[in-house]
Amino acid sequence: MKKLLIIPLLMMSLNAMTQNVMIPELLWKLGRVTPLGLSNDGKNIVYKVTSPSVEENKSDSKIYTLTVNGGIPTEVNDTKTLLKDKKISPNGKFIIYNEEVKIDKVHGKDFYPNLPKSNAQIYDGLDYRHWDTWNEGIFNHVFYKENKEGATGIDILKGENYNSPQKPFGGDEDYIWSPDSKSILYVSKKKAGTQYAISTNTDIYEYNLETGKTINRTADNPGYDVAPQFSPTGNLTWLQMKRDGFEADKNDLIVSFKGINMNLTAQWDGTVDSYLWSKDGSKIYFVAPIDGTKQLFAVNFPGVKRSEASGAVTVSQITKGEFDVNAIIGFSGDNVIVTRTDMNHAAEIFSYNLKKNSWNQLSNVNTSTYNSLALSKTERRYVTTTDGKKMLVWVILPPNFDASKKYPTLLYCQGGPQSPLTQSYSFRWNFQLMAANGYIVVAPNRRGMPGHGVEWNEQISKDWGGQVMQDYLSAIDEVAKEKYVDADRLGCVGASYGGYSAFYLAGIHNNRFKTFISHDGVFNTQSMFGTTEEVFFNNWDFGGAYWEKDNAIAQKAYNEFNPINNVDKWNTPILIIQGGKDFRVSEGQSQEAFQAAQLRGIKSRFLYFPEENHWVLKPQNAQVWQKEFYKWLTETL
Repeated sequence: MKKLLIIPLLMMSLNAMTQNVMIPELLWKLGRVTPLGLSNDGKNIVYKVTSPSVEENKSDSKIYTLTVNGGIPTEVNDTKTLLKDKKISPNGKFIIYNEEVKIDKVHGKDFYPNLPKSNAQIYDGLDYRHWDTWNEGIFNHVFYKENKEGATGIDILKGENYNSPQKPFGGDEDYIWSPDSKSILYVSKKKAGTQYAISTNTDIYEYNLETGKTINRTADNPGYDVAPQFSPTGNLTWLQMKRDGFEADKNDLIVSFKGINMNLTAQWDGTVDSYLWSKDGSKIYFVAPIDGTKQLFAVNFPGVKRSEASGAVTVSQITKGEFDVNAIIGFSGDNVIVTRTDMNHAAEIFSYNLKKNSWNQLSNVNTSTYNSLALSKTERRYVTTTDGKKMLVWVILPPNFDASKKYPTLLYCQGGPQSPLTQSYSFRWNFQLMAANGYIVVAPNRRGMPGHGVEWNEQISKDWGGQVMQDYLSAIDEVAKEKYVDADRLGCVGASYGGYSAFYLAGIHNNRFKTFISHDGVFNTQSMFGTTEEVFFNNWDFGGAYWEKDNAIAQKAYNEFNPINNVDKWNTPILIIQGGKDFRVSEGQSQEAFQAAQLRGIKSRFLYFPEENHWVLKPQNAQVWQKEFYKWLTETL
């Protein structure tokens, strides 16, 4: 009987492919749009299109310009005359840049020069590895030099074993010039070793070129301070989280005005992703998640005019719709230029008219491809949770959906755990591709996701296996009532915290699911605490260390909420995927899970990528990932 159940899915998939739906090979031919900015004259948008090549196992990029009104793009080879070089000081005298500098001794040969062939590594504290790279005593430092040929650079963090830009993802957005060219402001977490691993306390520092002295502009705040910008009227602005150790804290907009740090979003029940000042400095536009999407917002700046000095600060939502606004590129007349996605479309460049409240798509990198496809349908649902709350659930239906048929259905578990589940477009966990393979996808905005208020977002911390698991089950149980859902063919898939969710649900699902897929998932909370590199994360989300026997919250995380303690109840096939260079959720997590499944006689498979980290980035590895993902679902669902 189980073999017969596979046949409808195979026929459906073959039939769908003849009607031109998304397939893995096509997904990895799509161009990926990255905006670079508006041209100096304000007439053109400059952007990069990256195109992966599966055959060559690499990606190539080209740069284009496009008028702010759209039209035919023009390929360019050099952006120097098009874009303002933010590395050059406003007065034109200096250039700022960053380089790696060797500071700490780490290798055996550093300590013992007479043993040059030793490959030993010696550490006296944590932060010995981060994300996918071992600490070799090399740090990112900010330099500046005169803007002339042959000038010598000056290291403004000379001798300091701290990073700016921040590792692993920081770039040149982590340092800026002051408007008067007298100072350099940069982001750094000035902690080393174990203290670095347990803290999120980045600060914004100001280095004075004349005196060579540095001051901490955000010393009073113990959490993240990042993304410095100056307003058109010269006010330093940044994003701030208040609590040290909580990486998913509410992100607020701070403006330093006349010696006072003003929190413009303190009374607003949301969290800021990114921002950009209006040209006149009267307001800040920002992107934030809300109710399963990311939208454009604005907040006025009361300090810009005397008449408004004591006026109220008001946050207003500018855009609405079933899409994500991803990045703010700039302004052109009454238009704000942004990138936008939805679950059926990768990022393209759009303009939004602030007076007419109308959209205009400007770039069309992938439009012809999407126009040739039958697209999935996305439905917004609201499900009542077991504690009486209203929860958004995205339901993605296959192309050419027929309500008279029955479809296998996947519960998608988002990672993070505090990552928003919005109208984004992933090149791995691609809902469009899942639907095109004949699956309905159920994607709940369960506890822990931003966009539904701060309380909802924070409720997952220290409760990984609690209410959130009931949220998952409420979502799949409600959608499974539909006649077109084959309740005998339900699967559960996810990565990172979503992978933890798959491991945990495998022990409590009461035979709801016929298959599980866990990618880089947390399987054993105790060994996760002992091997992950950003210790602050587990300190916060687990409530402490496993050896704190009097800490009831922590003990719950390492016992009741530990998937390893429910393995005796596992009875369902499971595919386990792992990156060898994933230091956030180390490979031992997946190895433990696979070994347990195999020794218990459960159908299981281990898909291992030695050179990948928490993500799968190489084109051919990505293709293997997709093929194995759907191969497993065909075998087990």
